[in-house]
Amino acid sequence: MIMATTSLEAQFVTFSLGEEIFAVPVEVVREILDYAEAFKIPNGPDYLLGLRDVRGQGVPTIDLRLKLGMTKTVPTPHTRVLVLDVPMESRLLTLGLVADRVFEVTPFRREQIEAAPDIGVRWRSDYIAGVVRRENGFVVIIDLARLLSREDASALQSAA
Repeated sequence: MIMATTSLEAQFVTFSLGEEIFAVPVEVVREILDYAEAFKIPNGPDYLLGLRDVRGQGVPTIDLRLKLGMTKTVPTPHTRVLVLDVPMESRLLTLGLVADRVFEVTPFRREQIEAAPDIGVRWRSDYIAGVVRRENGFVVIIDLARLLSREDASALQSAA
């Protein structure tokens, strides 16, 4: 019986960029680190902050705020880097994602997750896997593989 209940629920790590709350599936999060400056890579896209040494592996680190068309991250004592293993078409892409603040691992029931609205204006909504309504607003679940286009993924892969 336990299996039936777990399939109706998925665990997500929630984090903020400015006032917005986002979530990624817990299974793609390898670890959460304190913010540290990344080693700059010449000629990378603007949102690519550089490489970060994570247990002996060079991990490309991106400023998700820039990727989403927001202002550049200004690090605070709350700024964290989520180290993610993102399943791409043919491989696993390891990358660091800078978040203003990481909140918690939280379960969302499948029926809570609504399809991404086509907002049209502020966001390109194709990378939104779904939204969850909460008392204080919405949590946007990011489809990381979609957010990182093929060009992005190969640029990040070659950076590493």
